[in-house]
This record gives sequence, structure tokens and C-alpha cells, in this order.
Amino acid sequence: MTIAYITCKDEKEAVKISKHLLEKKLIACSNIHPIRSLYNWKGKVQDEKEFVIMAKTTEEMFEKVKEEVEKVHSYDIPCILKIDAEANDSYGKWVNAQVQK
Repeated sequence: MTIAYITCKDEKEAVKISKHLLEKKLIACSNIHPIRSLYNWKGKVQDEKEFVIMAKTTEEMFEKVKEEVEKVHSYDIPCILKIDAEANDSYGKWVNAQVQK
């Protein structure tokens, strides 16, 4: 199982991206959390409120997830991270059944 970790400017964008990925059957599930992000951008330290998507998918679908997120994301350089995960058998089977083959 793979978790796609994607930061977004606000909750509305996180929901939009999650629904887009779900409709394309690239992810099985999405959790959205508010976060505080600190980072360097254009020579200044930024301190921003963002929302993060933790989307459950398969390793095989991760490249397609990245491609779709890059198409619809508002950031010039979106954060799209791949996190390898191990799930209980029943949940892993459910995730595999939800994503397109």
C-alpha cells in the first residue's frame, strides 16, 4: 500500500483534489487534516496554514496520482510524497479493489 501525502492551500482545494482522484479511481480513500507549514520560499521563511491529504492507493497507481495532482493543483511546486505503508489484510484488499487496474 502507498500513501500519497499532498499539501494544499486550503480545505476546499484538498477536497477538490481528493474527489478528482476518487472519481478517477486512483485512490481508495482520502483523509484531510489541517496543518501548519514552515518553509523557505523566494528567500523568506513562510509560516502558513495548509491542509494535507493522506490518500490511500497502490504503489502501481502512485505515478498516475502524481500526474493528476500536478494537473489540478494551484501550487507552482506541489508537495506530493510517496509513503510506503503496510495495512491489515482486509483493509489492503479493500484498497486494491477500489483503485483501477
